[in-house]
Amino acid sequence: MKKSTSVDLGTQPIGKLLIKQAVPASIGILVMSLNILVDTIFVGNWIGSTAIAAINVVLPVSFFIAALGMSIGIGGSSIISRALGANNSNKALKTFGNQLTLTLLLTVTMIAFGLYYVDDIIPAFGGKGNIFEPAKIYYTIVLYGVPFLALCMMGNTVIRAEGKPKFAMYAMMIPSVGNLLLDYLFINVLDYGMVGAAWATTGSYLLCFAFILWFFLSENSELKIKWHHFGLNLPIIKEIGSLGFVTLARQAVVSITYLFMNNILFELGGETSVTAYAIVGRMLMFALFPVYGITQGFLPIAGYNFGAQQYGRVRESINTAIKYAIALATLVFILLMIFPEEITKLFTSNKDVIAETPSAMRWVFAATPIIALQLIGAAYFQAVGKATPALLLTLTRQGFFFIPLIFILPIFYGELGVWMSFPIADVLATIVTAYFLNREIKRNLKIEKE
Repeated sequence: MKKSTSVDLGTQPIGKLLIKQAVPASIGILVMSLNILVDTIFVGNWIGSTAIAAINVVLPVSFFIAALGMSIGIGGSSIISRALGANNSNKALKTFGNQLTLTLLLTVTMIAFGLYYVDDIIPAFGGKGNIFEPAKIYYTIVLYGVPFLALCMMGNTVIRAEGKPKFAMYAMMIPSVGNLLLDYLFINVLDYGMVGAAWATTGSYLLCFAFILWFFLSENSELKIKWHHFGLNLPIIKEIGSLGFVTLARQAVVSITYLFMNNILFELGGETSVTAYAIVGRMLMFALFPVYGITQGFLPIAGYNFGAQQYGRVRESINTAIKYAIALATLVFILLMIFPEEITKLFTSNKDVIAETPSAMRWVFAATPIIALQLIGAAYFQAVGKATPALLLTLTRQGFFFIPLIFILPIFYGELGVWMSFPIADVLATIVTAYFLNREIKRNLKIEKE
């Protein structure tokens, strides 16, 4: 069988290439999302509904620190894809070395900060009342594994930039399966409670790191870096930073959103509403896995062909990705509108939570069919190295629309106003993204440029 190389990104038919890139990405995201979903089900049934809320409090903190790795990964991978497309292997290697150095320096610093201020951070993110103690237990243990998660998220995007989607898929599947097995062992068999849930998560990060380390040391990777590649290079750092800041800003806004949502919902409906949001949040991660898979598959294709100045292929990849993603998002929408009660009952037997969550879920996913354009549009600008529009479009939904709405609408509609904010923000952000993406295609992706 012919070995896949980055050259395939510039030569194979776009439809076939997108499926080749997106299917492994979707499977990896599916398994990772199932892990989060089943992990929540295990915790809810074996420990209690308060434990679900506790984990939801911790997630934005640990995910933000891990997002440092993801942002460095995506920012650097955009450079790597374009460098490989332009046959500049030296820049690709130097970029990868700088990614590793930056990820370690930043995440270790953030971990130290996060552990020192633990008693202030947890209440700030909604860990109050009965939620505080289990949240602190989970937070403290998981934070030790977050640097490994950051390295995994960074490495995964680089694997994808090399045009090796199957290995990127394996990197997402291994920790997910490992976490579920460790969950069963630590929570159900050994009865370690929240301590067991936390160590299962940390252990899964270590498994992922071991696999990614093996990949880059093996013959499967084209990026064979040497010690001198680790030395920080200011122009590369600036380019990684400008593009990576898009992802970091997105995750920062997600973390801020969790902070606001947990506190607003705690005030409006107490622990029941926070738990309902935790369940809906898990479904947001899980249900949209095929759409996120298309987006992940699209990134290296757009970046490589833009670097190779094959603008017709870039344009075709945008159109194809949007069509595939809209079709899949519509299917997800139909399923969630029909079965929200059944989904909620998988997570908990708490009658109050079961009564509240289905309605919230329907509101949150009401505009799902159109989010494909929003995701692909923002991803395009990041893939081709246009940091400013990528940043603005990434922040449009949650930063410019959603956060203001969750403060304004509850004044008039109470808790319902919080849930209504989701589809309204989706519609507004999609309109803005469609305008800027259409303008970009007309101005800079004219097929005759080839």
